[in-house]
Amino acid sequence: MKSFREKMIDWKNRLKDRHMLTIVVVLLTICIGTGIYAYKKQTEYRQTSENQYNMAFFELVDYVQNVENYLAKSLISSTPEAGAETLTNVWREANLAQVYLSELPIQTNELANTARFLNQVSEYSYSLSRKNIYNEPLTDEDFDNLKQLHNYSVELGNTLNQLSVEMMEGKISWGELTKKGGNVFAKQVSNFSKYSFANIDQNFGEYAGLIYDGAYSEHIQNVEKKGLTGENIDEETAKQKAVEIVGNEKIKEITNNGLIENGNINIYDFSIKLHNGDDNNPMNISISQKGGHLVLMNYNRNIEAEVISQEEANEKGKEFLANNGFPNMKETYYLKEDGIVTINYAYEQDGVIMYPDLVKVKVALDNGEILGAETSGYLNSHTERDLSEPKISVEQAKENLNKDLEILSEGMAVIPTEWKSEILCYEFKGKVDENEFLVYINAENGREENILVIINTPNGTLTM
Repeated sequence: MKSFREKMIDWKNRLKDRHMLTIVVVLLTICIGTGIYAYKKQTEYRQTSENQYNMAFFELVDYVQNVENYLAKSLISSTPEAGAETLTNVWREANLAQVYLSELPIQTNELANTARFLNQVSEYSYSLSRKNIYNEPLTDEDFDNLKQLHNYSVELGNTLNQLSVEMMEGKISWGELTKKGGNVFAKQVSNFSKYSFANIDQNFGEYAGLIYDGAYSEHIQNVEKKGLTGENIDEETAKQKAVEIVGNEKIKEITNNGLIENGNINIYDFSIKLHNGDDNNPMNISISQKGGHLVLMNYNRNIEAEVISQEEANEKGKEFLANNGFPNMKETYYLKEDGIVTINYAYEQDGVIMYPDLVKVKVALDNGEILGAETSGYLNSHTERDLSEPKISVEQAKENLNKDLEILSEGMAVIPTEWKSEILCYEFKGKVDENEFLVYINAENGREENILVIINTPNGTLTM
C-alpha cells in the first residue's frame, strides 16, 4: 500500500500531466485558429486579387471595343471637325486600354505586340487628329491605315470577348496564371481554346506597324543614328581617343571598364585618375564603339572662386567641342551651380540653329577647365540638312504672333517635334509684360508650333 506521501506525489504528477495536456490543447487550438485565420485571409486576398484582375480585364475589353467603334466611325467621318473628335476619342480609349492591359499579371513579352499595337493606334490617331484640326484632308493612305487598324482591333476584340466567356465559365483563373507563370498557363489554356493569351500576340504576328510621323512608329524607333559616323573601333583605339581628349599630361592612371552595349549607344567606358585630382574621385569618360566619338565625360571637383566670365566659359566650351569633332556649335542656354556652368550648345548651319543637335558642356569657372560633356543628342540627330526656302516671309510669320508680344530678336531654327521629326521655323524671342517667351512659327504654313517660357535666374537661363 502506498504511503500518503507517495499518493500526494502521484496526485501532483497527474495534475502536472493534466496541466501539460491543457497547455498542449490550448496551443493546438491557437495554431489551428491561426491557421484558419491565415487561410481565410489568404483566401480573401486571392479573391481580392482575382476581382482586381477581372475588373482590369473587363475594362480592357470595354476600351478595346470602344477603340474598334471609334475607328469604324473615323472611316466615314466627312468633316475635319467630326474626324478630329472621333480620332481624339480613339487616342483616349487606346491609352486607357494600355493602362488596364498593364495591370494584368501577364509577362510583358507575352503581349508585347498587343501593347505595341495599342500604342500605335493611340499615337497614329493623335497624329491624324492634328491634321483634322488644321483642316488638312486625310489621304487615301491615311484611310487605308485606319482600315488596317480597325481590322486588327476587331480581331483583338473577338479574342478578348471569347476569353471573357471562358473566364465566366471558370476555365481561366488569374490565381493560376500568377502562380504558374503566363507562359505555362497560356499553353494550358491553348489546349482547349484557340483564344489563349499566347494566341493574342500570334494574331498580330503579321502586323508590321505603320510608318507615320508618330512617337511609336517603327522607322523612328529603329532610326539610324545620323551623327554616329565611322567604322567600329577596338577598346585600345577608344582608350587612345580618351587620352587625346583629356590630355596625356593630365593623366596619372587610366582603367578600362569594358564595352557597354545596353544603352542608346555602344560605348567603351574608362576611369581616369588625374595628377592633380583625388584618386577616390576619378574622371569617367565614354567613347562610342562606332566611330570613336566622345559620348560622355564627367568629373567633379571643388571650385573655390568664380574667376572667368560667362562669355569666356562659352568660348572655352566651343573650343573644346571644335577640337573634338563638334564644329559650328552655338551656345543657347546655361545653368550655374557651385562654380560650374553647364552650357547647352546647338549646331548652326547657314545661320539656322539645329536644336535636335544638342551638346552639353560643363566648364569650371575658376580656370575654364572642361569638366564634362554629353553628346548623345548630337550623335543621334546630326546631319547636314537640306534646308528648303521658307514658303512664308518673316513678316508673314509675325502676323501669327500675339499682338501683345514685344519682339526682342528673331531668327530661324529647326526644332524637334514630340514625334522626333523636325520642322523649320521662325524663332521669335519676345516679351509680354515682364515675361519672356520663345515662339516658333512654322516657316512653311505659318502655324504656331511651340511656345517656350524663358526663365532668367541668378544662376542662368532656362526654358520650359
